[in-house]
Amino acid sequence: MQFDIFTLFPQMFAGVFSESILKRAQEKGLVRINVHDIRAYTSDKHHVCDGPPYGGGGGMVMKPEPIFRAVETVLSHPPGWSLPPEDAYTHLPPWDPDQPPPLPEDAPIILLTPQGRRFDQEVALELAQRRRIALICGRYEGVDERVRTQLATDELSIGDYVLSGGELPAMVVVDAVTRLAPGALGDPWGAHRDSHSPGADGLLEGPHYTRPFTFRGESVPEVLTSGHHAQVERWRREQSLLRTLQRRPDLLDRLAARGGLTPEDEAFLRAHGWAEERHRHCSTP
Repeated sequence: MQFDIFTLFPQMFAGVFSESILKRAQEKGLVRINVHDIRAYTSDKHHVCDGPPYGGGGGMVMKPEPIFRAVETVLSHPPGWSLPPEDAYTHLPPWDPDQPPPLPEDAPIILLTPQGRRFDQEVALELAQRRRIALICGRYEGVDERVRTQLATDELSIGDYVLSGGELPAMVVVDAVTRLAPGALGDPWGAHRDSHSPGADGLLEGPHYTRPFTFRGESVPEVLTSGHHAQVERWRREQSLLRTLQRRPDLLDRLAARGGLTPEDEAFLRAHGWAEERHRHCSTP
């Protein structure tokens, strides 16, 4: 899998991508992460990438030409290609703004924006099936609308809040998708059991414990040291249900609506205050 990230601030990514799981995934050849400087694809002597908005208003808007040129140039080359540093600004590959080159159909071009669809574990699983993903990081007041209408094939948001740019969301997307790659985690089933994952039925994970057995008066639940695997699994299931009930009851409603709760699950939840009427009401069209 390859990520191509287009940004005005490439140095922001250096530390994040050179540590922990992302570093190991690259060393194993599971993923390739290329960060491309949009400014390197400007041809004017001041390397201008933004301009004032038509109609007035505060802030600046990212110009379309450098973004189109960067994305189309990179994606029209084989995977792994990057503009040599010595060619930035001065020896750019030919590009005609009126003749867009053919781009790979299976490589989504994603604009990171607070206006996009919500990025969640389901979307991460969807993207993990792709071989190549392009991520465009906006800045300032955003990108020229023509980037949205003529270049991007998808738009993603990591939440209902506004950041200074798309760089942090791009890091989130790369991390969430990379850890789903086979071999990226030490435990091959780790990602399968994570909160919101299919292996956890979309529920939140329950609590985890390690040594020491007792810390500040709180001990590890006895069931976890019993050696009785069926009881351990049931305890984990119940703790996952309980935590989801307490923190994200909407996830339980979704699971119940699609028949994902066993009678044992439902009895446990009712004993802990889950109103069955609530999920009936929420699942009614």
